[in-house]
Amino acid sequence: MGSKNIESDIGTNIGDASDSKPVDKVSKELSAIRKRRNSNSKRRFPSAIEDWTLLAGLGYGAVFAMLLFGMAGGVFGESTSLDHWASDTSLDSGEQCEEVLDTPWIHAYPDNDAEILKVSGRNLANGIYVLNWSITEDGAGEPVSQDEVHKKTVKISYDELGTGTYDLIIFIDIYDSQTADIENATEEDRLNGTKSLTKTLQFEISTSENALSFLPFVDSEVKKEANFVEDGPRSCWSVTDLGNWGFVLMGAELGGGRETAMLTGGAAGIPAWWMAFISLSLSVISLFLAYPVMYKLYHQETDDMLSRTHIRKVVVDVLRNTERRLHIQIDWDLYKIEVRDLSIDIMIPYSNTEGTFSDSADVRSEILKEVLEEFALFRVFKPVQLTVRSIGDNQAIDFETGVGVGSGMIEEGEVEDQDYTAFFRDLHMLSKVEDEVRESVKGFFRTNNDLNLQMATVTSEDSIIFVRVAYKPNQRFAFFRFKNSNLDIEKDLRKYISRENPELVGSQELIVKGRNLVSTLADRSGAGRVETLSSKDSNDSRVAAVAKQDGLGGRVLQTKLFGDILSTVEYTANEKREMINKWGFWGLIVFVWIPFMASGVLVGAMLGLLSRMKFMRVLWATFVGGAIASLTWAYTAEGIVTVMHKYKLEAAIPIAIIAFIGMAVLHMRSTKTRRQAELFEDTLLDSFHADIRDKYGNQ
Repeated sequence: MGSKNIESDIGTNIGDASDSKPVDKVSKELSAIRKRRNSNSKRRFPSAIEDWTLLAGLGYGAVFAMLLFGMAGGVFGESTSLDHWASDTSLDSGEQCEEVLDTPWIHAYPDNDAEILKVSGRNLANGIYVLNWSITEDGAGEPVSQDEVHKKTVKISYDELGTGTYDLIIFIDIYDSQTADIENATEEDRLNGTKSLTKTLQFEISTSENALSFLPFVDSEVKKEANFVEDGPRSCWSVTDLGNWGFVLMGAELGGGRETAMLTGGAAGIPAWWMAFISLSLSVISLFLAYPVMYKLYHQETDDMLSRTHIRKVVVDVLRNTERRLHIQIDWDLYKIEVRDLSIDIMIPYSNTEGTFSDSADVRSEILKEVLEEFALFRVFKPVQLTVRSIGDNQAIDFETGVGVGSGMIEEGEVEDQDYTAFFRDLHMLSKVEDEVRESVKGFFRTNNDLNLQMATVTSEDSIIFVRVAYKPNQRFAFFRFKNSNLDIEKDLRKYISRENPELVGSQELIVKGRNLVSTLADRSGAGRVETLSSKDSNDSRVAAVAKQDGLGGRVLQTKLFGDILSTVEYTANEKREMINKWGFWGLIVFVWIPFMASGVLVGAMLGLLSRMKFMRVLWATFVGGAIASLTWAYTAEGIVTVMHKYKLEAAIPIAIIAFIGMAVLHMRSTKTRRQAELFEDTLLDSFHADIRDKYGNQ
């Protein structure tokens, strides 16, 4: 939008320089919103429903973490009563598992990748272990393989066995540690009169060619597999094994989504109820923690939301103040602003005056900082793209050396490329006033032990004194620890110079500019998050800055990691907003339930937030949708894995897991790329530069 619509938007005449302009309707509305925002910022915590939801999420997350760590760490022992109880309820679709109490028992399972059978004794007393095993064919005849080991675990290779059915017979004896001759030990040497632990398992060895051998990356060799013949219900899982697998399922879901976790657990035979519990717990924790924070940061009452007209008015007010303070002159005929769904684009052409003492980079930094400060107050967190361009006869003033300051046009040949190394050169002091001001500057930095003065430049005109300083914080890890902003340093230095030189007050205007050499773009502009896009056709980079958000939650969400995730989630939610606006509560449930990429509880919560649904409706819709999705995938994963085993498609399980992870990564990357392309589109920017060329020619 160009300047031709500005007057109608804000109800004032931009060309009117009078300070006594009537307060228009938009200004009154902004003033009322500002007052409400200041009063709401003093609200105690916790007081609203979102505060209690956040506390509930923190509490459940702490309990869930302690439960998993306690189970995996053996705090609850090797009990299998939990799985035994769950398998006898509607939570388990199969028959009740066989409970293994605290009595000794033998655990055995095949590892077909290594072509071995793994056997171990569980709940055994401490002593000397003697494990005897033998394999007989068809349950009769001499053993085809046998051995004795003095430990409670053994790996038995079946590589040399042919196809067919075999019996694995296992004996485990425990002898007193005082037994000297274990080879000739008798019944009296057994530990506390314990009896021999024995178990016979039947297994079948078969060979088959991989059903996916036609693929170039799949092994086409004939594979030998061993499978125990099930002659009863499955053995119950111990709480320790469930705890360990809880962490595996969490990692799989965080890395590749709910589908990846369920296929991973289903392939390992994890009970469906435990997979559903882990997935649902992750959804609850992420939803109850992230959604209240997003709600507190982004939600606004309808009366407090800024319209496009309000935003344009806020920007114009900032530009008026900055124009007077920096002594620049904005060309309002060429000024442009466009409030898009994704960003706010601002184009500012300005010319220098005799009182200007800031280069284009500093002008841009000052304007961006003040715009973002106002947006932070009004809770406008769209990325801001600000383009500032110096135009007119004196656009090429070199503020580092002082050449051209206070003068008109200079010859193009006299202009040197700006070099910040010249910022540290001392300039000649041209008068007694300049010498006194210079001594005051040095005195200020001598009294501030946290600052090291790197350079000071003082120049003067008839009614203006320019002071420009460069400094570094004298602290370790100053990037994180130095609290004062550059604006604070400028104000303090101006007060100090005025106090030390009272004759300047009222007679000459004092302009102070400072630069913290340790500061970043975010520090200088007051941005909470900055996104950049390098341009191949220009020396400049496109920059989009987001206003700072208050509180710990705001700072965390504006870090690089969470900022990228949140912006991608917000963009995805915006793409699906029309569907939710049409179908409402039930549509949001279905959206979260459908097992497609980017349809999780966080995207659903952002969708509800953008659609301005009530907090509890969004919370219930996303919770119900996430719960249904977790249950659906948990109880279908076992069937999917069974079908794959039946048709010898076991190789498809890891391929499917890798595919889901790859799809999740590619989806996030493609969404981020599409968002960045839309964010940094050049339509308005091209028009802005074309208008400048039409009015001022090629500059």
